[in-house]
Amino acid sequence: MVYHHLYSKFAKQSQVRAGVIGAGNYGTAIVTQDPHTEHLNVVIVADISLDAAKGAFLKAGFEPSTLAYADSAEAAQREIEAGNRVYTDKPLIVPDVPSVDVVCESTGIPEASALYALRAIENRKHVAMITKDCDVTVGPMLKKLAREAGVVYTPVDGDQHGLFIQLYEWAVSVGLTVISGGKATDGEFIYDDATGVARIVTDKPIHAPYQASIEIAPEDSKYLQAIPVGCAEEYVSQRARILGRLPQPGSYDLCEMTIAANYTGLAPAVETLIHAPLRITEIPVAYCEQAHGGLFDHAGKIDLATCLRAPAESGLGGGVFLVVRCDNAYSNHVLTTKGQIANYDNTAAVIYRPYHLCGVETSTSILMAGLLGIDTGSDNYLPRYDLFKIAARDIQAGEVFGNDHSPQLTARIAPAQPVAPGNAACSHLLVGNRALVDIAAGTLITYDMVEEPTRSPLWALRRRQDETFLTHRRAASAPELEKA
Repeated sequence: MVYHHLYSKFAKQSQVRAGVIGAGNYGTAIVTQDPHTEHLNVVIVADISLDAAKGAFLKAGFEPSTLAYADSAEAAQREIEAGNRVYTDKPLIVPDVPSVDVVCESTGIPEASALYALRAIENRKHVAMITKDCDVTVGPMLKKLAREAGVVYTPVDGDQHGLFIQLYEWAVSVGLTVISGGKATDGEFIYDDATGVARIVTDKPIHAPYQASIEIAPEDSKYLQAIPVGCAEEYVSQRARILGRLPQPGSYDLCEMTIAANYTGLAPAVETLIHAPLRITEIPVAYCEQAHGGLFDHAGKIDLATCLRAPAESGLGGGVFLVVRCDNAYSNHVLTTKGQIANYDNTAAVIYRPYHLCGVETSTSILMAGLLGIDTGSDNYLPRYDLFKIAARDIQAGEVFGNDHSPQLTARIAPAQPVAPGNAACSHLLVGNRALVDIAAGTLITYDMVEEPTRSPLWALRRRQDETFLTHRRAASAPELEKA
């Protein structure tokens, strides 16, 4: 890595003073890395829970005597100038504090996230966007506004979509052709051939109708062995049937892939993504073109994979992957013989990163923004796709729509559509708002089915994004977006 050269030779200042909004697991990890990260100085943490905000600093090992509460930007600035670190339950003051260079938005609440990010940009602060719910809804607009204001709006290292975008940018920069790519789900399917049991390893709770483990019928066990030549479609289909009672990817997984698609231009093959259970060695076998035995009609696809492995095998760790090739025969020979796992005819190889460290590694994005004024995404962030929702059960008029972790709705990825009656509603414009009508299970949620909130920063930003990028109040094609 060349980060130390960049920081030492091109940095515009010696320290980046960060403000973290949202002291959950992710935001807290940013704070706890502060004492161990050169150039990073987290000066203020905000959370609606004061215990969480102060606790982030305590977990980092800061002396309680150096921590101070503030309920205004002015008071916070005085404490920072006095050498203290500030905790607060007033998140909106963070973008107003003069000493803050980068606002790390990690509330996980799209409506609040949009408000804080916009305020930061208006105050000429960089924004490290961790709340993917906001990013997938209005990220392209926020990035455009940040660019116009002379500041950075960036996805972050540590989040899977942020890491994937960087891996994709690297691959393209060295001349690789990207056939497909995506992220591994956090849960992994462990199949023990000796016992005939498949189970999931996950840190997430398991809810009905899913279960933590299943017995595999003897006649099905062959489909959990390595995919033979020419059998990718059959094996992936059978695995979906056999392993369907184990927990499956959630809307949050599709949310991250929507952001990645909007940054890279890679496209989903199907609205739900295939999200096949695959061994690492099978990713280039299944996620290449049909002409070479894979599932995709052509290159340029984005998807998910759930790692399928034996108990003693290594996994994907919720990391990210690309399936690539070199278009020169000599180069492709190097690619497929120097450590990368190839498919059967050596026309595709998988390159993967088997981990994502959440806030522990987010400092690279924060420092690149604060020291160098650049982001760790790409410049081509466009609203190509939206995440939409389907009713998973009957929904009554007046019922409040849940977030990406709610079993009330399931997700789809489809070309972006502007806010208009009859158009599919962007999923995170639904969150926390009420259904206007009864909605039957299996129904696509449209804008005329949801009660629009009054004075919503998120909805207002979305309309600005539609007017900026989507033409004629309809879903724009990719070429139209490229011209916007």
